[in-house]
Amino acid sequence: MSNKNNISTGSSGEYFVAAELERRGYTVAMPMANTPVFDILAIHRESGNQVAIQVKTTSYRKKRWTLGKRNEDQSNKGMVYVFVVLNELEIPEYHIVPSTIVSEAIKKSYRQWLNTPGKNGQKHNETTIRNFWDTEDLYLNKWENLRYWEE
Repeated sequence: MSNKNNISTGSSGEYFVAAELERRGYTVAMPMANTPVFDILAIHRESGNQVAIQVKTTSYRKKRWTLGKRNEDQSNKGMVYVFVVLNELEIPEYHIVPSTIVSEAIKKSYRQWLNTPGKNGQKHNETTIRNFWDTEDLYLNKWENLRYWEE
């Protein structure tokens, strides 16, 4: 997949998430420049509470999103990931996951991957790539996770 197509996929996901947030009572701000920690800042119009949102988008139906090593350390209660599956021309799917859960999940899955032999029994080499899966749809449409720390 070309870089241009990746940018289009990522932008599409961010705009879909922004639209959903507006529908759900949030005012949305999207930085003009790429910020490393969040893609969207959302403020709930009734409570005034804000949440930083990192959007990761895939055009595949695998429900696997690629992150980086730095995402292991991006864990705070005011940040949430929204993982998007574009589903071609069907309605996108949204998986809303607190950053604390993502951080722990990618650390754990990476350690498991490192400790599992490769196809030919060889040891895996270190990499900065991390993956997050939600194949069981545990976080599908869990919009309430945007406010998980308020409870």
